[in-house]
Amino acid sequence: MEDTEFSNGERILLSLFGLIFIIIAAGLVLAPDLFWDDFIKEYIWDPIVKDAGSSGDASYSQINTIVYILTMIAAVIVFQALFRKWQLPVDDRMVWALIAWVVLAPVLRVMEDADYFKEGIDVLFISPLIHIHLAAWLILSAFIGHIGKRNQISILSMLLVAYIAFTGLLVLPSVHVHDTGQFWILGGSIAGAVMIAVVIHNTWDWHEIPRSMLAFAMGLITMGLGHWAQLASTPWVQDSGLLPRDNDILWPVLVVVVLPAIITWAVWRQGVEDLNQLRLTGHEVGLIPDGMTLDEWESEDRSNHPVEMLSPRGILATPMVAGMLFGQLCDGLATMVGIDYFGYSEKHPLSDAVIQLGGSLDILGEGAWLFFLVKATLAGLIVWMFSQLRVESRQQHLRVLIVLAVMIVGMAPGLRDIGRLILGV
Repeated sequence: MEDTEFSNGERILLSLFGLIFIIIAAGLVLAPDLFWDDFIKEYIWDPIVKDAGSSGDASYSQINTIVYILTMIAAVIVFQALFRKWQLPVDDRMVWALIAWVVLAPVLRVMEDADYFKEGIDVLFISPLIHIHLAAWLILSAFIGHIGKRNQISILSMLLVAYIAFTGLLVLPSVHVHDTGQFWILGGSIAGAVMIAVVIHNTWDWHEIPRSMLAFAMGLITMGLGHWAQLASTPWVQDSGLLPRDNDILWPVLVVVVLPAIITWAVWRQGVEDLNQLRLTGHEVGLIPDGMTLDEWESEDRSNHPVEMLSPRGILATPMVAGMLFGQLCDGLATMVGIDYFGYSEKHPLSDAVIQLGGSLDILGEGAWLFFLVKATLAGLIVWMFSQLRVESRQQHLRVLIVLAVMIVGMAPGLRDIGRLILGV
């Protein structure tokens, strides 16, 4: 089967997801009381509005958690099939570009936590809407790279127009909502445009799609960090009527960001030599040679093949593993520090159950230490699983999107938590 063709299973799943979408759309039109009032509004929309309001931090329920998990699984299945059909790249550079978009989400989410966005725009920066609308901008940036091809000026011009549209429609309209300075906000917005040009200039040898995606994300991250600097410089009163708290910053950053980064770097170094050797043989980590199925690969002893010999350690030096490992450690440590030392609370029911169990053991603090241990164990299991995983060529996109999903539920909340700690919101 050609990589660009859908398998029978994919056709069935795509048809099923399409049918579900049609049923929901028809239900919203024909039976709004049942589909909107009794379900979507109650379990999805109202918590989003409450989270964006002055009360903030609406907890997740078991129902909307299940809905979000199923939606993410469906998105991974659908997009991996479409990305493979469109023959999008799945190399390390694409993973770095996707990591930049994962980092962007908490940067913007912390701005919402700081009550920066005015009413009406704020709901777009609450989960899951923030991931949905950022996915639309990501697709736009990829499309810009595709139509711009290798014309650097064309790609840069279109990305700057998209950047102006993003900031002009979603960010700068809220600049006068609060009584605050504007130096860092405007400076960060200008620096974001410059960052796009810098990335485009220094990625001339990249494929145009990840190149465009990375440039746009880095520009928006730079703009967002300018708003962080403004809040730190001239704090504004939150919707709750309170000023940001004066939290300790240095040691939480060392524990939550620097420590996971050091661990990730140490793990990365363990695999660099094997990865380089594997690629010198013309192979990629965990990827069996073209023309073979996984059953054929496993039907014989391949222990002396470079893929089997070098993949287990070589995969440690890939951004896939680095992003997952750093994200899970960052999330676990940020939750532990935030809850056990700064009085924050957990809003996800499953995570909260783990924390409550840790608290009942009465060993270390409020119980978030157990959540960190679970996250660290999970990170180790994921790294081990990927070191043993072998995939066919047509499964590469699925592997990358699974990594993206893991980072969205790990790295994104972890960086958001440390951002809130830094700014005291």
